[in-house]
Amino acid sequence: MKLFLIILAGLILEVFVWIGVGDLVGSMWYVFFWFIAAFFIGMNLIRKYSAGIMPQMQQMQMGQMSADPALSNNLPKIFAGFLLLIPGLITDVLAVLIMIPGVQNAFKAAMMKAMMKRQQAMMNQMMGGMMGDMNGMGGGAQGQNPFADLMRQMQDMQNQQAGRDSTIIDGEAREVTPEAKKIEMKDVNKH
Repeated sequence: MKLFLIILAGLILEVFVWIGVGDLVGSMWYVFFWFIAAFFIGMNLIRKYSAGIMPQMQQMQMGQMSADPALSNNLPKIFAGFLLLIPGLITDVLAVLIMIPGVQNAFKAAMMKAMMKRQQAMMNQMMGGMMGDMNGMGGGAQGQNPFADLMRQMQDMQNQQAGRDSTIIDGEAREVTPEAKKIEMKDVNKH
């Protein structure tokens, strides 16, 4: 209900701004032509910056955070393009403001914070469903979360990943020698 009232108030405000600007410039046709131009500019922004980021968006939605700079740099521009698609002068001004680099950085920081919070909520929901009553299922007398250390490590990794390069993989390497298998010909010639 709250969202509906906000959208309704924004729509009414947009109409009043349209009428005011139309009176100021002398004709509503100028405002109409601006809406058409803004629509095509928004389409081009979305088309240009959204190429190739859909798999990354799906990973983020599934809860796998990706600190890919291309994704975080392009999302504010895609959002600005979306705002330009909406016919309205207020949304167009917001889109132009989002295209300013300083505003983009603030937008990216807020967006990453929201994504981290969403991912943490998803993890808590997943782990809360697995926990249940651990005393009856062999979880120990204390009923402690057996995944607490794993969750803490994952959270530490996320916090570190925000400032690190996500293309570096830490791990150990060891040489493995495969066992050679011999093919026997005893079954081949019995036809």
